[in-house]
Amino acid sequence: MSVVLQLSPGWLLDHLSFINKINYELHQPYYSKNEPISSVHLDSLRMDSVSSLGTSATFSASTTKPVDDDGGNFEMFIQRYVFRSELFDVTKPYITSAIHKECEQSNEKEDLVNDVKKEISISVTGKKRKRCVVFNQGELDAMEYHTKIRGLILDGSSQLIQEGFKSGFLHPLSEKQDKCSEPIKLPLDTCSLSELCEMAKHLPSLNELELQTLQLTEDDISVTEQDLFSRVVENNSSFTKMMTLMGQKYLLPPKSSFLLSDISCMQPLLNCRKTYDVIVIDPPWQNKSVKRSNRYSYLSPLQIKQIPIPKLAAPNCLVVTWVTNRQKHLRFVKEELYPSWSVEIVAEWHWVKITSSGEFVFPLDSPHKKPYEGLILGRVREKGALLLRNADVKELRIPDHKLIVSVPCTLHSHKPPLAEVLKDYIKPEGECLELFARNLQPGWTSWGNEVLKFQHMDYFIALESRS
Repeated sequence: MSVVLQLSPGWLLDHLSFINKINYELHQPYYSKNEPISSVHLDSLRMDSVSSLGTSATFSASTTKPVDDDGGNFEMFIQRYVFRSELFDVTKPYITSAIHKECEQSNEKEDLVNDVKKEISISVTGKKRKRCVVFNQGELDAMEYHTKIRGLILDGSSQLIQEGFKSGFLHPLSEKQDKCSEPIKLPLDTCSLSELCEMAKHLPSLNELELQTLQLTEDDISVTEQDLFSRVVENNSSFTKMMTLMGQKYLLPPKSSFLLSDISCMQPLLNCRKTYDVIVIDPPWQNKSVKRSNRYSYLSPLQIKQIPIPKLAAPNCLVVTWVTNRQKHLRFVKEELYPSWSVEIVAEWHWVKITSSGEFVFPLDSPHKKPYEGLILGRVREKGALLLRNADVKELRIPDHKLIVSVPCTLHSHKPPLAEVLKDYIKPEGECLELFARNLQPGWTSWGNEVLKFQHMDYFIALESRS
């Protein structure tokens, strides 16, 4: 369970526990002489350039049954993996105390909603200087929004954090931790999945009528690179499978499926002719930091509106969209995006990011970065159905302004799992879809041009194997 505790304000989540409860076990049969005789694998896709992408390159996934002519004992080798715990080792806030003090000084002037121009005292290396600042409308809207939800965030998270200390999940920052903490070395992103998706557009197109979901079974199969980029790949087994792509290894958790493609190649997802009861969306929103860092591509509002949610959503589908703190994005989702998909807004939740010692990762009133992000929840309604709902459909009301409090992963845009906090609001065994995903989950279909990013072997540690 990822839910450490649930109170009236919301949930305290353990993201790391959620990942490690997944059955990340590789099963390999072998003789008693400890010589592995088979494995489920996907051979490397060799691509040095676009021109090298051809029908000759293939993946293979096979299991060879042993022929026990010499009377040897046939056993199963099991290798278990866990996610690297240091990637959740957030013991202190992301900013220094000096910056925190500067933010507090700026807070004293945050009543600028009614007065656009104010003098702000800013401490710089012990000196004070005054400058006249003109806030644009977006900044004024952000301040007004923060004023409305500030008390909710502070009071609700405080309750969850206090109980987190009592349960032992959170711990006060020790002096040893404060002095000896070292920077976390993140794995290198050695395989650019998004670039691979761009290259795959040059592959010969296949007949859409012939495209079926690709199931990785125990039978001998041969998979071309066209199959990988043009089909939804499913691991329906109860165990993890390993895939090698461009020399990089990825773990595919049990009962999971994915489509590796960008927004221009979503048709394979539609070809499955499956509809979903919950759709979680984490759009690559455009902002200044994204433009400067060139860390990942972003989509325009028009491109996001073109996502075929009406074709993917089952009746009364729950749509959950992650939204940054920019009011422009928040208004777009509420006033344009959801109406264009016939989605009725039912609630707005907040993800509050804290350290393992119970502090906000950013000062709550920081004028720059906030320690929370938003989620907009809505229900897909057929036209004309808002007033004529089926009385036989029992739909649990979703409470507004719930908090999801958790220690964030240090990996960029690794969002906390929503499966357990949403389960009460969707039908049992409902079909679940995550769009713009960067990792896989059992029971979910995941789509995106970096959908395997956080399944890379570098993010996991192998435990002691057993047979």
